[in-house]
Amino acid sequence: MTQPRLHQLHAKAALFDLDGTLVATEHRSRAAWTRLFTAHGLPCDDATLATFVGRRGQEALADHVHRFPGSTVEELFEEACGYLMGPDIPPPFAVPGAAELLADLSARGVPLAVVTSGLRAHATELLDHVGGAGLFQVLVTAEDVSAGKPDPQGYLAACDALGVHPADGLAFEDAPAGVRAATTAGLRCVALTTTHPEADLAHADLVLPDLTTLRWSRDADTD
Repeated sequence: MTQPRLHQLHAKAALFDLDGTLVATEHRSRAAWTRLFTAHGLPCDDATLATFVGRRGQEALADHVHRFPGSTVEELFEEACGYLMGPDIPPPFAVPGAAELLADLSARGVPLAVVTSGLRAHATELLDHVGGAGLFQVLVTAEDVSAGKPDPQGYLAACDALGVHPADGLAFEDAPAGVRAATTAGLRCVALTTTHPEADLAHADLVLPDLTTLRWSRDADTD
């Protein structure tokens, strides 16, 4: 059997999206958003669901709120979050290679950040699947920015908090909105095809199926 090609990485800091990049949650999100639309008697196809991926839920909902007469974005968002707690919603799980890569980076002392479109409580809980929030020096969530991805604000804030110039950092993403946010911020970007096909992630520097073939260059330890 042919061994997969290993990809050596080198940067002064690693900044990670969370949903779909470190922890697989898209199946849960799709179920919750679908239930929201159907509960209000509205159709919800793949094109509609694609508008939510990688973005803050409230901002994505703002594009559709006109279809929900009498409801506000905040009301709809709270309703969708409630569906995530349902017993029939499938559980999240670590993206292959995520826990191992984070453990290696943390052991090397590489500064780490999470930049997520999700809420802080949601992020902290999900990170337990890949070693815990304590691995990260910086956690930027939806509550910390005035504009979510594809706006670069979150990544710029994380770089500033880490004390790293964006050109010296490396971002990991899974959605076009996230790739755009990272590259606009000036970061190099590795994109994963966990939620989108490779063609949708063409603006990333490297596109991979998951994190299993990534290795951190030992040269990075001496930066």
